[in-house]
Amino acid sequence: MKKNYFFFLLFISVFANAQKNDVSVDLSSPYKTIFTHLYFLQPESYDQQKAATAIYGETTKKSEEIAIKIKQVLDGKGLKVDMKSLPVDANYKDTITGFNEKYQYVLFPKVMPEIYLEKIGNKWYYSPETNEKIFSLYNNVYPAGTDFIKRIIPKVGHKSFLGLELWQYLGIIIFIVACFFLFVVFNKVVFFVLQRLEGFFIRFSHNSFSKIFDKLARPSSLLIVFYLIEIYIPILLLDIDVNSFLIKGLEIGRIVLWVYVFLEIVSVLIEFFVSYTSKTDSKLDDQLAPILSRLLKALVVFFGALKMLTVFGVNTTTVLAGASIGGLAFALASQDTVKNLIGTFMIFLDKPFQIGDWIEGGGVEGTVEEVGFRSTRVRAVDTSVFSIPNSKLSEIVINNKGLRQYRRYQTKLGLRYDTPPALIEAFVLGVRRLIEIHPETLTKSYNVEFVGFGDSALEVLVNTYFISLEWGVEQSSKHRLHIAIIKLAAELGVDFAFPSQTVMIEQFPNGGTVDLKYNTDQGRIDGILSDLESSFNK
Repeated sequence: MKKNYFFFLLFISVFANAQKNDVSVDLSSPYKTIFTHLYFLQPESYDQQKAATAIYGETTKKSEEIAIKIKQVLDGKGLKVDMKSLPVDANYKDTITGFNEKYQYVLFPKVMPEIYLEKIGNKWYYSPETNEKIFSLYNNVYPAGTDFIKRIIPKVGHKSFLGLELWQYLGIIIFIVACFFLFVVFNKVVFFVLQRLEGFFIRFSHNSFSKIFDKLARPSSLLIVFYLIEIYIPILLLDIDVNSFLIKGLEIGRIVLWVYVFLEIVSVLIEFFVSYTSKTDSKLDDQLAPILSRLLKALVVFFGALKMLTVFGVNTTTVLAGASIGGLAFALASQDTVKNLIGTFMIFLDKPFQIGDWIEGGGVEGTVEEVGFRSTRVRAVDTSVFSIPNSKLSEIVINNKGLRQYRRYQTKLGLRYDTPPALIEAFVLGVRRLIEIHPETLTKSYNVEFVGFGDSALEVLVNTYFISLEWGVEQSSKHRLHIAIIKLAAELGVDFAFPSQTVMIEQFPNGGTVDLKYNTDQGRIDGILSDLESSFNK
């Protein structure tokens, strides 16, 4: 049995060596060169001399060192070469450098543009620039002390278990403990810094940002820890598959944390904006805050999603181009929505009204309650709600009564035709005085005059202005003025006329008449007018 097992192992070894010998050095294309380099640095087919043939213009020893360093840099950054995407054309030209008439191929143009291949003669080699920069790249990828750690690890530490060496398990445990400790320390430091920033913001706003800053401290600290892990994880010399998985996971975690952090920053900015707009007279700015909040948060999530796609190898340029074409088609299919959105921006730029203003226009009259992305809500007098598309609202003529400096009030008071001239004059003077002492009227501009003869009454014009622009306050002011006028008329003995027909009888059987007895004593009239000061103090 043991003899058969020995021959089985011998067969496997001979077969593997045969397979290795079947692979020859080939530098005829970018694909062949990279395959030659990486294939002969794999544990089952290791031959550093053959791998070093991909290096041009260096000594044998240095070429071998450069070839190994290139693979170590790629492994340390978790950059796996997709062999299916490598060009097999011997005369391949990189689209980026094609205008320079150079035959070049960059393996990872966005992450590691310093490592690229170049055609020299009829063969493809790693470029001289790569040979020159690979040692500095290695020092940037692997933290100081990596080589020292490799030298001091005892033989027992190199024993493998489940694909990892024992010293790597120990390193992972140390990493976890160190990261937890650093997270606690950074959390306190970041929170301390944010508290100082809160003191700066409070100078401009009385709102407290402590809750938002507390939410920012933890993800910000975790972001710092993630960046440190990515910097120092190559020190563990993990397999490229493990490194690629960890680095991709760290990138995804960082993107999620950055999205969260920016969303909280948007909340801080909106709180600051709300605090600023609360000090302004315009209420339209207050309505802009939730719209800006939704817009900015949507942009943060959108760019976060784009960044997430790059982690999975999706070309964001293609996505944006597709989104642009789709957006154009969507815009053509929904022109009214786009017009409403433009109308929304025009309303916020021109500010024809603000929240709470009483407006008239387009057959709609009411109080502006809300300005949204698509429409504006107007509350009518009967408490019903009009939703007017912003595109229409930005085009119609709007009478904004909320921008009036004062509320004008005009009416005519009709006195009986048989009212004596002295009482008419006293009534007019009394109404003028009532307007002057009214707490809600504009005393510098008003008119109270006997203006004409109506069908059934002597007409006294009352034209005045109320200071308050609120509709409810205006009605209350009218009420107080009307009551004072009625009291004045009652005290003077002046009657208000109403539409009627009068049959005149000169003499009743008992000798009486229909003539009213008006008291026109001037002393009594002066006493009534002098007592008007107390009309609005009761």
